[in-house]
Formats: sequence, structure tokens, C-alpha cells
Amino acid sequence: MNNKKARILPSLLILLQSLLYGFGDPITKEAYQVMPVFSLLSVRYTIAFVILILLFGKRVAKNLRAVRVKDWLLPSVCIGLTYILNNIALKLTAATSVAFLRSLSTVITPLMAFILFRDGFDRRHIVIQLAVVVGLYLLCGFGGLNGFGVGEILTLTGACFMAGALVFGSRSLKKIDPISLTTVQAGMSALLAFISAMLFEGSIRIGQATPKVWAIILYLALACTLTGYLLQNLALDKIPARSVSLIQCTCPVMTAVFSFFLLGERLTAVGIIGAGIILLCVAGESELDSKL
Repeated sequence: MNNKKARILPSLLILLQSLLYGFGDPITKEAYQVMPVFSLLSVRYTIAFVILILLFGKRVAKNLRAVRVKDWLLPSVCIGLTYILNNIALKLTAATSVAFLRSLSTVITPLMAFILFRDGFDRRHIVIQLAVVVGLYLLCGFGGLNGFGVGEILTLTGACFMAGALVFGSRSLKKIDPISLTTVQAGMSALLAFISAMLFEGSIRIGQATPKVWAIILYLALACTLTGYLLQNLALDKIPARSVSLIQCTCPVMTAVFSFFLLGERLTAVGIIGAGIILLCVAGESELDSKL
């Protein structure tokens, strides 16, 4: 019972992250009609990083001096590349497709943890993982995925990097606190986005941003980056990376709901069944973890 209670809050944190991201995906797609991808990302991540430094700069500096660079570098690079690739994909394909395919990190995460660190898990988890794949297939294959192009390839690559962010981040949090890891991850995301903007867009192009687009950027910076990264790290500090990854599969469900209202993207009946399977798997994973 105590183990079950201890997992409730971290699980709720990831559910909240999925809710924030679910709303963020469709409004990001709208903002990309006005601003270039890398320029928007650069501004978004820089805002989040500056706020974190202003609030926790001394704490972060103290934490970083006590650890080695490799203790935070890998999860920071991985998460930066994850969201850069996913946001490029948002410009190339449907928001629901991006959300569904990036959730394949749920099967990549435990596999990566096993290969790199020999992290094993109960065989019953395999059944849940396979059921999630079925749910994702129903959502992707029948519930809104139109073809398989560059956007989909970028999203799957991002799913691999997300698995790395979770696996390496889980180990980093044994040496560095969640706020400090969140700060360096936001900083690395800002750096990678800035470099990409310089290479592919020539500069940070914000001249066409309307007040509505700035409102979207602020939401993405504060809710999706600052809060989203922090929620993920707080949860990773308490529950396994594979559990975090599986609960993050609720994000496609959230995205589908918001995309229906904001973008008019619709799920078929089979897609809805897939969403239901994912939610059942998340509940089953949480219940199984509480008994182990």
C-alpha cells in the first residue's frame, strides 16, 4: 500500500505533463504558420532557461560544481534533440501523428535501459508494453496517420532520443537535483535551437510574430518547457524511466482531444479504441508497479 501511494504523485505529475503537452501540440502548429520552427524554438527555450536561472541560478551553479559534465550532458542533449525533431515534425505532419509516434518511446525506453545498463523488469510488463504498441498502432494506422513521410521519420527518431533522455536522466538524478537538471536541459535545448536557427534560417526571425503567437510562445516556454521538463524530472526521481515513458502515452489522447477542438483533426472509432487500450495499459502498469 505504501508503495502504491508513493507512486501516485509521480504518476499524476506525468499525467499533468501530458495535459500541458496535449494542448501545446495543436497551438504550436498554429504558431508555425507565422514563425519559422527554429526561431520559435530558440525564443521558447531561451525564455524558460532565463527564468530558471533567475529563480535558481545559485542553486544550479552549486549543484553543477559538485558533479561531472557527463552526469548531466547526455540527458540534456537527448531531450533537446527530442523536442527539436518533434517540433519540426509538427510543421510537416498532423499534430496527432506526432503525438502518437513519439509515444513509441514507451517500448524503446525499457529496451535501451536493458541494453545499456542491464535493467530488467517483470515479464508482466512485457505484456503491457505489447498492448501499448497495439493501442498506438490503432491510433496511428487507423486513427489519423496519413502516410509515412519525413515528419513521421523525425518523430520516431525523436522517440529514440526521448528514451535516452529518460534512461540517462534517471541516472543523472541520483547525483543532481530535478531543478538543476531541468535548468541545464532547458539551456541545452536553447543552444541547439539557436544553432539550428543560425544554420537553417540565417537568424532569429521574430518580426512577424503577432500578440497571439507571443502568447503561444509564452505558454510553450512556461508550461511545456519549464514546467514540463521539471514534472518529468520530479517523476523520474521517484519511479522508473519505463513507467514514466508508459504514462506519457496519455499525451496522444490529450493531443487528440485538443486537436479535435482546435484544428478539426478527427479520430475514427478504431482510433478511439486504441486510445482506450493505452489508458488501460497505463492503469495496469501503475497497478503492477505498486505490487512489486
